[in-house]
Amino acid sequence: MKWKTVLLDLLFPPKCVFCRVLLDSSEELICPACQQKLPWLVGNEAHRKLSLISDCVSPMSFRENVRESIHRYKFNGKSWYAQTYGILMAQCVQDHLEGRYDLISWVPVSRQRKRERGYDQSFLLAYEMGKVLGQRPAALLKKIKHNQPQSGQKSESKRRSNVKGAYISIKKETLTGKRILLVDDIVTTGETLLECARTLKSAGAGDIVCVTLASTSGEPL
Repeated sequence: MKWKTVLLDLLFPPKCVFCRVLLDSSEELICPACQQKLPWLVGNEAHRKLSLISDCVSPMSFRENVRESIHRYKFNGKSWYAQTYGILMAQCVQDHLEGRYDLISWVPVSRQRKRERGYDQSFLLAYEMGKVLGQRPAALLKKIKHNQPQSGQKSESKRRSNVKGAYISIKKETLTGKRILLVDDIVTTGETLLECARTLKSAGAGDIVCVTLASTSGEPL
């Protein structure tokens, strides 16, 4: 009901998830300044080339306000940011990956990480994105290795070894020949997505495409 929305706006004024300025209403996605100034990736810039993955797209670059916003989302409990992020990611999928997947899934965190954080950030992104796309995400992977965060691994080889064997497929019977849209928050070197893609393909999945909220494109963590 409209009055409930008005009351919530009065009690909890909506803020832009990127710069945290007050929005005019909860119906506004992000503030006008961020709409103009955020490091959007458009056209071919939105695509990353990764082995085993046909395409990986992201709506923005992981720097400045985007980097700070994602850090708040992952490490400071701002789980509701996923609502805005999911809409932006869904728009990116519609622009670049329409008709190229059968199932939506996500890169899961370990049980310990979920307990520490209180939520699985990539699941929330997939869930909110799926609401826009009209498709509920399916749990296809489980993380069985509680490894160190990838952000702490500075070389590509260390990132690769850090995630090696970290995931298993949990629904092999539904995967044969299926095209998977895999969701994560950030793509850096792509080693996490590659390990997940390797696991899914070993379980019989067909083509794999990915979407992340942001891409480093060589930007520092």
